[in-house]
Amino acid sequence: MSICLITGDHPRHKFLVKKLCKTNKVIGWIIEKRESFIPITPNYLSRDLEKLYKYHFKERERIETEILDIKFKICDLKTLIVKKKELNSKKTINFLEQVKPKLIISYGCAKISEELRKAVKARFWNTHGGLSPDYRGVITHFWPSYFLEPQMTGMTLHETTDILDGGGIILQTSSPMVRGDTLHRLAARNVETYANELIKKIKKINLEEIPVGIRQSSGGKLFKNADWRPEHLYVIYKLYNDKIVDLVIDGIIKGRKPKLISVL
Repeated sequence: MSICLITGDHPRHKFLVKKLCKTNKVIGWIIEKRESFIPITPNYLSRDLEKLYKYHFKERERIETEILDIKFKICDLKTLIVKKKELNSKKTINFLEQVKPKLIISYGCAKISEELRKAVKARFWNTHGGLSPDYRGVITHFWPSYFLEPQMTGMTLHETTDILDGGGIILQTSSPMVRGDTLHRLAARNVETYANELIKKIKKINLEEIPVGIRQSSGGKLFKNADWRPEHLYVIYKLYNDKIVDLVIDGIIKGRKPKLISVL
């Protein structure tokens, strides 16, 4: 009855580890060293956009620190710290062979290679910060609000495959919007909702009979890093004053509702 986690080292990633430790099924943790949580501001931005850029990322840090409490003592786990280029290396494979998990859950790390998945006798699931297939790829807690459908902010647990965020869906969650929710507050609450729901599911799951995910429908979009520009921040903060959720709650902005899937 054993699970190994492979995550990044940002607050949301550590929060999920903290929560899943409560299942008493986690025995190992591989931590990928990520880029700085507050990135360096590009030097080509106008003064106005530079202020927005800095505010955006500092606000993300403030909100995640407030909502996602990561001040905790790591449960008794075997741990391995790796750089991005080491994630799919023999170093990682050796660690997993020693831990011998039945299930490996990743979140916020580089793509896990087919070679690694074949080398380790375990099932692989990935936590994606977005609702697949509509919002696959990166920065997918930003895009729903940008496209004026914050209600489509959510989380997806899916089988790990060669298709980025495209494996069979195991579990999806979406936190109900609350008046006053900002972009980052809604995103952080979605991580919190997902972690709390996943704890309940993992406690009940029989790791000898791990369920199979539901195949994703076609459609949606795979967002890449190149799709995002600092200028997109004008829509969130200048045009809508980071109050898009309130406009949806008041019915001023209308849109679809998420259709969530779960096999757990």
